[in-house]
Amino acid sequence: MGSKRFVKCAKQNRTRFERIAMENYAKNENPLVSIIVPVYNSAKYLSGCVDSILAQTYKNIELILVDDGSKDDSGKICDSYASKDSRVKVIHQQNGGISRAQNAGLDAVSGEFIAFADNDDILDCKNIEILLNAILQSGASMSKAKWQQFGLSSLEQIKKEAGLGARGLGAEKSQATARLENLPQIKIVKNPLKAYQTVFCKIFRIIGNKLGKNSEARYFNEANWCRLYKREIWQGVRFPEGKFAQDTAMASVLYSRMNCVAHVDEVLYYWLQREDSVTHKMRDAGFYHDHIDAVRANWDLCLKHNVVPARSYYTMVGNLRYERCALKSGENTLNGGKSSDAEIQKIYEKNYVKDVEFAKSAVKKLTILQRAQCFTMACVRNLEKIIYDYKIKNMK
Repeated sequence: MGSKRFVKCAKQNRTRFERIAMENYAKNENPLVSIIVPVYNSAKYLSGCVDSILAQTYKNIELILVDDGSKDDSGKICDSYASKDSRVKVIHQQNGGISRAQNAGLDAVSGEFIAFADNDDILDCKNIEILLNAILQSGASMSKAKWQQFGLSSLEQIKKEAGLGARGLGAEKSQATARLENLPQIKIVKNPLKAYQTVFCKIFRIIGNKLGKNSEARYFNEANWCRLYKREIWQGVRFPEGKFAQDTAMASVLYSRMNCVAHVDEVLYYWLQREDSVTHKMRDAGFYHDHIDAVRANWDLCLKHNVVPARSYYTMVGNLRYERCALKSGENTLNGGKSSDAEIQKIYEKNYVKDVEFAKSAVKKLTILQRAQCFTMACVRNLEKIIYDYKIKNMK
């Protein structure tokens, strides 16, 4: 029933999308897309990422490489690319963390559309063209696609696959009529804030897809990569600097600004998993405290928009547990690991007390039904995370 309803809605909206698309093409057939890549000590992997971006089938791009005080040859590699390709812009700055690097990139963009990439990941060669087509066809605020994780042993194979491009979407065609042929591939997601907060358990997405509810298209995460944004979405918005979980802190803010999102059911981005990345490093209490701070930035906003903050609840409860374990271990650092002593432990203990108080007050704002929803989803997601963590840690 849900599937028939979706098809009917898609047919009803097709004429409107076609009209919007043709108007957009008439205004600008070839808009500039700015791609921001924060760079830090990634000399070993940076070329693979940059090469995949410069090889995009959509050529009118601006690549902004923000060297965040790298201690290896990353900065030199960035400059080398800039000397060979006029589309590459390099910003060198003192190390300030990924948020500051992303913000520096946002301040420097010239394009009408904005994308992000991590400095060790690989983009499908049709990534930008397909995501841009999706926005222009639908009038959405953002377009997104699926991604695939891979280990170092698969790096060369992934580069080859990305170079071949996503299959069956006709991205080699650049005319408006050819782009419109791809319209059935696009699924429109309304109320992205609600989707982000409530559609994140994989088992529920699988069940939803079986029931024809288009659940996979409604799955969002905090990541900024494998997305293409209209520039206006970032107007007056920047990442909080000096903190972890900067993407989590901004997720609900960004999604609440969007009219709808266009989803493309193709893998267009490859996410490298390696042991020395932030994803795999041992984290201290400060790392988990920053995630609670990110929840603070999202909670009341969700309630204001009548959205159950289920994902934020899951993030809050999980990181409180990890924060408590980190405090018990006593292995906590501050200022990038430059110091570790009793004073720092006290700072983190005070943060933890504040985080617990916030969690209690936040849950009190929920109705009994909302609490039940949040608790159920958190339990399911925690079980899924056990499987996910095992898979990622054993990815070669």
